[in-house]
Amino acid sequence: MTTLRTPGPTLGVVGGGQLGRMLAEAAAPLGVELIVLDPTPECPASLVARDQIVADFDEETAIHELAERADALTFEIELADQDALDRVEAETGVPIHPKPATLELIHDKLVQKRELRAAEIPVPEFRRVDDADDLRAAIDDLGAPLMLKARTGGYDGRGNVPVASTDEADEAVEAVAGPAMAEEFVDYARELSVIAVKGDGETATFPVTETIHREEILRESVAPARADDELQERAHEAALVVLESMEGRGTYGIEMFETTDGEILLNEIAPRPHNSGHWTIEGAVASQFEQHVRAVLGWPLGATDLRGPTVSANLLADVDEPAPAALSGVDRILSEPRGHLHWYGKSEARPLRKMGHVTVCGATDESSDELLDRGRKLRDAVSFATDDQR
Repeated sequence: MTTLRTPGPTLGVVGGGQLGRMLAEAAAPLGVELIVLDPTPECPASLVARDQIVADFDEETAIHELAERADALTFEIELADQDALDRVEAETGVPIHPKPATLELIHDKLVQKRELRAAEIPVPEFRRVDDADDLRAAIDDLGAPLMLKARTGGYDGRGNVPVASTDEADEAVEAVAGPAMAEEFVDYARELSVIAVKGDGETATFPVTETIHREEILRESVAPARADDELQERAHEAALVVLESMEGRGTYGIEMFETTDGEILLNEIAPRPHNSGHWTIEGAVASQFEQHVRAVLGWPLGATDLRGPTVSANLLADVDEPAPAALSGVDRILSEPRGHLHWYGKSEARPLRKMGHVTVCGATDESSDELLDRGRKLRDAVSFATDDQR
């Protein structure tokens, strides 16, 4: 039986970016307090969490301190150190979810793909690449173009290099600058995401989301996805199979391709709340962030039902050079009756950096296309650029 008192339980989070901030916002109504560990002083989450420990993500003494001040630990960034988390959990007895072993699977995209294939989950064809000769051999094998991906550390398009021919092999390997994986280009109809939650003896999935990327960066999410019921059901089933491979409770972002032949292929997994699930804050009964807090603490999960058609659009910094964060034109979003502005509290705008998002909840008779158009217009009405930068 779950009993709440004041003060309530404390959740320690390795990472204090926007995901940590939204975790803190979701935890507060549940009576749960957050302490975050992040190397950036006054990180985005610090403005809503109870406290921040300023330290690197892999600083073991700091993680140990975080555990001593918390009832449970989690992470919102894959840069957390698996071995350090394992030792801290063993030394303090404070539970960590998802389990640190999950990071070993997620950290390395090649390891992740191999494990998914071993679990008989369909994935795009891939090859290990250690040098330019390996890449040329992969092109001979998989065809061109293909995508060269850094095995570790890549996000928001960073570490991903499209390769059109063997002539580009040396330059591509140099750009990735480390161990890599070559992956076939998938001829897909759309990209999909399923936010799935693993609780204490229960699982749940949110409605399938359609994700729209440009330059490898997520721009908009549409829920429910503009796909037929049968395909959405297969996406849910694939997500549940993935959950079986994950160790520990929590929210997982599971990215997929719907091929032009109507097949589902797994792309990547994030063992944490995911950008493609931000729409759930207003668009679902219990958001992905509330679900993560519940799951990590071993509490019953909430409902994942859709409140109504929902679109979210990322607010990316439209600047050419780093500059102090200042968003103009927000009145347009604030005056939208069904619009919701989320500001991440980052002090510096950098080119294409995620600075916030806007969510639009539609009426039940409104089409996804109409809603997506409204979301884009709201997003495009604001700017981080000054007049002389436009």
